[in-house]
Amino acid sequence: MWPRRPQGRGAARGPPPTQDREAGGGGGAPAPPPPPVSGARQFWRRLRTQRAALVAAAVVALLVLIALGAPLLALIEGQDPNTYHPHLIDSARGGVPVGAFGGAGGEHWLGVEPQTGRDLFTRLVYGARVSLGVALAATVVQVFIGVTIGIAAGLGNRWVDQILSRATDVIVALPLMILALALMAIVPSGFPRPVLVALVIGLVAWGGTAKIVRAQTITLKERDFVAAARLSGWPAWQIARRELLPSLAAPVITYASLLVPTNVTVEAALSFLGVGVKPPTPSWGQMLTAADVWYQAAPQYLLLPAGALFVTVLALTVLGDGVRTALDPRAASRLRIGTGRKREAGA
Repeated sequence: MWPRRPQGRGAARGPPPTQDREAGGGGGAPAPPPPPVSGARQFWRRLRTQRAALVAAAVVALLVLIALGAPLLALIEGQDPNTYHPHLIDSARGGVPVGAFGGAGGEHWLGVEPQTGRDLFTRLVYGARVSLGVALAATVVQVFIGVTIGIAAGLGNRWVDQILSRATDVIVALPLMILALALMAIVPSGFPRPVLVALVIGLVAWGGTAKIVRAQTITLKERDFVAAARLSGWPAWQIARRELLPSLAAPVITYASLLVPTNVTVEAALSFLGVGVKPPTPSWGQMLTAADVWYQAAPQYLLLPAGALFVTVLALTVLGDGVRTALDPRAASRLRIGTGRKREAGA
């Protein structure tokens, strides 16, 4: 007789052959490892964990859309940023807009400027285009000069490093506002002022970027892949382009994201001092310059550009800090550990 198979609840039952092979037992081939996660996907995954950075990114995206769509928004309102409306100004009261809230209504959504009667909404959205455009252009100039000088100092010999490092120290030690005022005073008035402001800010404020890139280049120069490229006889520019720039992308992007709000503030300060963007070109700093005597009679003329400048700088600063945390794995690890400890303490 054939032996009977044990029955009952406690009888041992082996897994089916298909399950055993899928689990990797019985001599089957192991499961393939998961594909590596790309750097962009890791960056986005870390950035999504920061709600403040996401909100700041949404605000920055909205500001960029407003700046790019300024002509369309002006067309929808039906106004022009440089058209005067003298009938909306009460000359008996010194040029105060007629009506409540600075003359705000269906035709002029945010009211009009004192003394001139120009539409405040269109000047505000066109001012966003000038302020953000100047800040971004100045950041590009700073990053280009700083990365070039920093890599040249880090890869060069001792004399090249000394000369470029001392020049960088001089640029960093010079006061930015005084040097910018001196440079803009000697440029002919026919030169486009927004372009001039972007060039001046970029040419006098690249020292911090150069120092960061030099320090990172000196560290990377000791790595095996850079040493192998140098021993292979590659020229310096090829080593910088193929080996150093990919590794420098994270710190440079992080520092550039923090430079943009600083440049917005510098542009507003230069325009406030009267050497930046000239009228009738609208700019938030230039609007603040003209509004400093109207904060009592027409407070919206001062509060609107000041509030727009505050929101822009705050959003760019929070977004820059979020980008720094997402690009730095150590900062992301510290963030996760700190969040876990807070949850344990709350539990």
